[in-house]
Amino acid sequence: MKLTFLGTSSGTPTRHRNVSGLAVQTVLGADWFLVDCGEGTQHRVLQTPLSLNDLAAVCITHVHGDHCYGLPGLLASAGMGKRTKPLKLIAPLPVWQWFEATRTLTDLHLPYEVEHVDLDAQQLVYEAPGVRIERHALLHRVPSHAYRVQVETRRVRLKADALRAVGLPPGPAWRALQSGEDVSFNGDVLRSADFTETQVDTASVLVGGDNAEPALLRDACQGVQLLVHEATFTQDALDKVGPGPMHSSARLLAEFAQSVEMPNLILTHFSARHQNEQGMAALMAETQAHYRGNAFLANDLDVYELDSAGEVTVTRA
Repeated sequence: MKLTFLGTSSGTPTRHRNVSGLAVQTVLGADWFLVDCGEGTQHRVLQTPLSLNDLAAVCITHVHGDHCYGLPGLLASAGMGKRTKPLKLIAPLPVWQWFEATRTLTDLHLPYEVEHVDLDAQQLVYEAPGVRIERHALLHRVPSHAYRVQVETRRVRLKADALRAVGLPPGPAWRALQSGEDVSFNGDVLRSADFTETQVDTASVLVGGDNAEPALLRDACQGVQLLVHEATFTQDALDKVGPGPMHSSARLLAEFAQSVEMPNLILTHFSARHQNEQGMAALMAETQAHYRGNAFLANDLDVYELDSAGEVTVTRA
């Protein structure tokens, strides 16, 4: 899977960070998924190779504006770009009601269908060949959710030792067997099913919305190789702000990630007060003091790739 951060700031955009948006690409084709769509998200998309015509679904974590105010403009631009393929909008009901009101009041006519998937009605919110997306409830001032994205890829591998044992030399016949064709050899028919095996690789990412209790994701983290979660404040800043905003600190998140032995952790959704060299260093130091896995602080337009072995690589913007 490939993750491109389109916004990493909490509440308001800043000079170098937009508000929340994350593009998730699978390795199964051109389709991609957008988790949250803060104001200006479509401008960030224009700075990437992504096409709105390939957008399969938009997943909104909660109704707060820094996570959804960019939605009408992005969908309108998709329509002006000649999109005709239906789009799923996976979102809390208030987001859907707001979008419908905006569409009516601004005379927005889209040349494609937008299908609302209500989060309250089901846990499995998206399913396609090789892709499953589940939602998990969080704790915030309004109902908030995390999305677990699981991608399965299948690879057909040849049983090379068995082929050598029957004397078939490497070459076109091997490729034919791997592609599912049976092959004639020395008067016998070598069946593809007898000389191939299918390997299934699974990659799972859990992307959280705003959340004051990372521990709510304990069950959802089983089998997940990468957790993306807000760390709006350092613990010291959160103690000063108090519990009202209902956000997580880097320490709170790091302690949870360590408790579930999460191998990879990406922090995002940073308060403007931390968006300088000293502030980001403090967030990373606090994380590393309580978490022994691979930790990253996301920047806008950073691209992270999760491979089938659970390894994460990053290309910085």
